[in-house]
Amino acid sequence: MLEWITNTINSLGYVGIALLMFVENLFPPIPSELIMPLAGFTARATPDRLNIFGVFCAGLVGSVAGALVWYYPGKFLGEKRLKIWADKYGKWLTISSKDITKAKHWFDSQGSKAVLIGRLVPGVRTLISVPAGISNMYLLPFLFYTTLGSAAWVGLLTYSGYVLGSQYELVDKYLAPVSKIVLGCLVLAFVAWILKRRRKSTRR
Repeated sequence: MLEWITNTINSLGYVGIALLMFVENLFPPIPSELIMPLAGFTARATPDRLNIFGVFCAGLVGSVAGALVWYYPGKFLGEKRLKIWADKYGKWLTISSKDITKAKHWFDSQGSKAVLIGRLVPGVRTLISVPAGISNMYLLPFLFYTTLGSAAWVGLLTYSGYVLGSQYELVDKYLAPVSKIVLGCLVLAFVAWILKRRRKSTRR
């Protein structure tokens, strides 16, 4: 996979970076934690071909475009039909109806800021667009929070690769456990929110 990502960036430049980030949002197994650090390193190694700002913008455009692809199915298909589709065909995208349910619960508990926070968390960042669409979140606020969260994520990865240089792969190595910790904290926060609501309901 690394060789394919490298060849795409080297042959297509900014367009390749945008395409890779677009596809990364559709197929979660393709890691942005490798794409953008590698792109940042390439900008440092070949400044005559790529610059750091252009790499960042290309990655951001691809990321936001990919998020929109998940937003519209949620908006027009609805939760029930989307879950049926996920259980039938989602294995090709490593997505199931349970993943959609988790993302929906997370969105319901956090509201619009779930889109912003979700774009910073691997494993959640792709699917957070689905409940936003299901809940009929307005497009402009969705784009605003998605762009803001994506900019922070893409910027962090790009700059890390630029600074680390040929050791850009360390980003994925060290970010993976941190991402799991963040995801675990979010799950605990969600469980605490559910328990709090149940207590309020019991008191009533």
